[in-house]
Amino acid sequence: MTDKKDRKLDEPGLFREAVAGARPLEVDKVAPYRKPLSPRPKQRLADEQAVLRESLDPLSFDMEWSMDDEATHSRPGVQKRVLDKMRRGQYRIEGELDLHRLTTEQAYEALTAFILASQAEHKRCVRIIHGKGLGSENNQPVLKHKVNHWLRQWDAILAFCPARRCDGGSGAVYALLKRNR
Repeated sequence: MTDKKDRKLDEPGLFREAVAGARPLEVDKVAPYRKPLSPRPKQRLADEQAVLRESLDPLSFDMEWSMDDEATHSRPGVQKRVLDKMRRGQYRIEGELDLHRLTTEQAYEALTAFILASQAEHKRCVRIIHGKGLGSENNQPVLKHKVNHWLRQWDAILAFCPARRCDGGSGAVYALLKRNR
């Protein structure tokens, strides 16, 4: 038992003997093995990027609207009387696109080509027939809501509103195109 007691008393001496040739370091800070990670909320950033990608993809738009939502829109600067005149069907329809029985992707491509061609041909007012959704699942209009969303995103479209009953009613819209200069 005295061995352990002698060793405990001699431990400081043993330590001094072990570090006798050591010199103090000139730098008191040691660089870490790896750089520390910045405290960024990675999942939130990933979610925000996904939302941004989805918002820029015109085909991913999926928003439920009530059946009474009127698909009427006009850009700032378009006079109310222009929209009223369009609602009454007082503009000559210079072109027409029927999107019946097309998939969302086909409808978007057809609408894109139609708007570009109509603008190149200096057409002012066109009719886009999207249908009422009576042949789709749950009798819900799919293209009606998509067309409404797409037309709002397009700079070439000054205004649009539902067509008169004789021109398709809630299954079609009149769209007023910006003049090419």
